[in-house]
Amino acid sequence: MNNLPTVNLGIVAVSRDCFPIELSRNRRDAVVKALSGKGVKPVVASTVVENEKHAMQALDELKKGGANALVVYLGNFGPEGPETMMAQKFNGPVMFVAAAEEEDAFANRGDAYCGMLNASYNLGLRNMRVYIPEYPVGVPDETADMICEFVPIARALIGMSSLKVITFGPRPFDFLACNAPIKPLFDLGVEIQENSELDLFASFNAHKDDKRIDAIVKEMQDELGTGNGHPGVLPKLAQFELTLMDWIENNRGACEYVTIASKCWPAFQTQFGFVPCYVNSRMAAKGYPVACEVDIYGALSEYILACVTLDAPTILDINNTVPKRMYDANKSVLEGYKQTDLFMGFHCGNTPAKHLKTPELKHQLIMKRLLEPDSEPDITRGTLEGQFKPNPITLFRLQCTAEGVLKSYVAQGEVKDIDPESFGGIGVIAIPEMGRFYRHVLIEDNYPHHSAAAFSNVGKSLFDILKILGVSKISYNQPANLPYCSENPF
Repeated sequence: MNNLPTVNLGIVAVSRDCFPIELSRNRRDAVVKALSGKGVKPVVASTVVENEKHAMQALDELKKGGANALVVYLGNFGPEGPETMMAQKFNGPVMFVAAAEEEDAFANRGDAYCGMLNASYNLGLRNMRVYIPEYPVGVPDETADMICEFVPIARALIGMSSLKVITFGPRPFDFLACNAPIKPLFDLGVEIQENSELDLFASFNAHKDDKRIDAIVKEMQDELGTGNGHPGVLPKLAQFELTLMDWIENNRGACEYVTIASKCWPAFQTQFGFVPCYVNSRMAAKGYPVACEVDIYGALSEYILACVTLDAPTILDINNTVPKRMYDANKSVLEGYKQTDLFMGFHCGNTPAKHLKTPELKHQLIMKRLLEPDSEPDITRGTLEGQFKPNPITLFRLQCTAEGVLKSYVAQGEVKDIDPESFGGIGVIAIPEMGRFYRHVLIEDNYPHHSAAAFSNVGKSLFDILKILGVSKISYNQPANLPYCSENPF
């Protein structure tokens, strides 16, 4: 996958000058050795920071080494002023972690357990939000594991810091839920470039007879195999894919990374002559997620998932209930789940082929009813349809309220191996206590119908990313013994 940052970790040991500096240096070296055993080779600042001058020297070393994420390691108590100043001046995500005692508790006691408290106080004075693990004190192997958990978090934060969301078309009135204030995105450092559908159409027409079309068609044929239900539409789809890729390269500007939110109906079909879903699936697989219905926050949510998982995400409608007949017939694979824990996640055909059991290029049934009810499918061809593979799944959305306040939810579950007996890219999804989550988070907090989805469980990383971003309300599917504030106790 392209379009995703590479994390180059830097690590700096800090030492309070009334403690032996060798204690921090030796403990840092042990952590670096443990990281190497896990395949992580950080940029190690040779300077152990005891004062402000040391902090500037360490930052210079990190810059020369190309570090874009920083681990501040308290090998002993640490100097809270210089260490937090260094973190503040570092241009990238920062993690703080501390050493547990494992040696002579008299001569070699480091008190980093205590130093983390003062570090956190000074980070607060500087209005800094950094990553601090749930229990941020450990021996070298434990610390190395905590640092590895920081990597996907850092990757998402780096990506967002140089991300542009490119949009095409106005956000549809019929899906007003996708329309939310965009100023909080600028506050996060995310750029927005809004374009007309007419701009996109002009660029698409300029790509007619592009010499690269045949190669893209061949790629599509190889990917679809026997699932190529509408081969005649492939040249148009290939032309559109080239249009999007060229638009990205010509318009990324000062940003390194790009995601897209595009309007995909109903005028799209009548003017372009196809449905763009299959192209959107391929873009996501390349690392350029596309959210339909000009869902800017959906596109951003997808991109965060791509950074965290290094895998292609998708965007789904939280769509329909599972019939009782289907629930009763599949109780052997639904043990532990109530019927209200289940729903069907659906979208027209934008989920990458790798996540579908038998992907097939088809036409969009709902659009055909509307646009060409009495003829063979033509302008409604272009969806990639199939049942989702059984997998863990994480539903995630970063959203903005009408008042301009960021909020979010994260819910983990699994895709069950049950035939949904329906059309589109679709699957039966089981989320523990989904019925309550649906009522007291999705409805109560006015979330739209779209959810970004990762085909793995990554809630832990997402929760920490949201905290660092300063999102004040992070909801999740609470267990049965933990009521929601809005839940009727009677």
